[in-house]
Amino acid sequence: MPPLEFGLDPNGLYLGRLWRPGIGPCLVTLRDKEVWDITSPAAATLSALLEADDIAAYLDGVKGTRVCTLAELEYSTYNQDAPQDRLRLLPPCDLQAVKAAGVTFARSMIERVIEERAAGDATRASEIRTQVAGLIGGSLQDITPGSEAAARVKALLEAENLWSQYLEVGIGPDAEVFTKAQPLSAVGTGAEIGLHPDSGWNNPEPEIVLAVSSTGTICGATLGNDVNLRDVEGRSALLLGKAKDNNASAAIGPFIRIFDQDFGLADIKQAEILLQIKGAEDGFSLEESCAMREISRQPESIVAQTLGPHHQYPDGMMLYLGSMFAPIQDRDEPGQGFTHKLGDQVTISTPLLGTLSNRINLSNECPAWSFGMGALMKNLAKRQLL
Repeated sequence: MPPLEFGLDPNGLYLGRLWRPGIGPCLVTLRDKEVWDITSPAAATLSALLEADDIAAYLDGVKGTRVCTLAELEYSTYNQDAPQDRLRLLPPCDLQAVKAAGVTFARSMIERVIEERAAGDATRASEIRTQVAGLIGGSLQDITPGSEAAARVKALLEAENLWSQYLEVGIGPDAEVFTKAQPLSAVGTGAEIGLHPDSGWNNPEPEIVLAVSSTGTICGATLGNDVNLRDVEGRSALLLGKAKDNNASAAIGPFIRIFDQDFGLADIKQAEILLQIKGAEDGFSLEESCAMREISRQPESIVAQTLGPHHQYPDGMMLYLGSMFAPIQDRDEPGQGFTHKLGDQVTISTPLLGTLSNRINLSNECPAWSFGMGALMKNLAKRQLL
């Protein structure tokens, strides 16, 4: 069970979504560990609320309706035996595009090269990892992507016949940004997260997710799990859609912490993210920390490459910033590294943003995504919020 009250910093300003039985999705904020419904015709969707000139002032001025305590919401959210139509936290996004940046950390960049060289075969990873480490070592970690130093390293690796498409986006001028999930298809904390049944080599990707308005303003941040299928993507980068976008394969939550005078992008850049994995049946346990200060591309640079005159997102976007986590700890046979087993409990946390906790299942066994944009519009219209 995650820390009480979603592990939130009590000093934060939070915005989220929850499902109210018999009503549907609602926008909420927190006041003194109580949950307040602030849905209104002026801000019927979270994406619309993030367009406000001063979100903190709006949340301070809106009245709302008290729903429950934060502890009551947490208990109901994690009660897996309760029906779907129960009070529960939803992912803190609705109409926004869900985008993700890849290969933004040196450590995970090297693992992507290994995946490519192994062609998705986990049994070859250990041998290739030793070969690659001997040639690259830690020389990439302090290189600024797109710099003259990066260009020199690129030339060296090309001479060694070791250049890769992953190194191109890792230290080259252009970031890798892809569509992780469709609007409204992400799942929140407490929900099952899905693995495509074809995958036998996979892992979580603990990340910070930025909430960005249609103008490119970074409004706040939350946590995400960019579930990764290493064997599928390793076979071919053209299978990225199958590797990344499946039912319940994008987890976001628990709440967006809004930027204010006490919390901003500088805090995100210094965040430490803790990942914990606990096996349901084999007793496996893994714990690792990820330091955002090791990111190769600055978050504002990734936002600028994603949204601008070249590409607009009129409902804003949620942007995964990438992960340095690429597990190599053997779980079963020596040399095969880590892969998920059904029932794994994956918990991602940081004191700045709280705790995102999900249980692993197959995508085709997770609750099917059925509440899309059409259903949301009908729901809001029925409630006279449009």
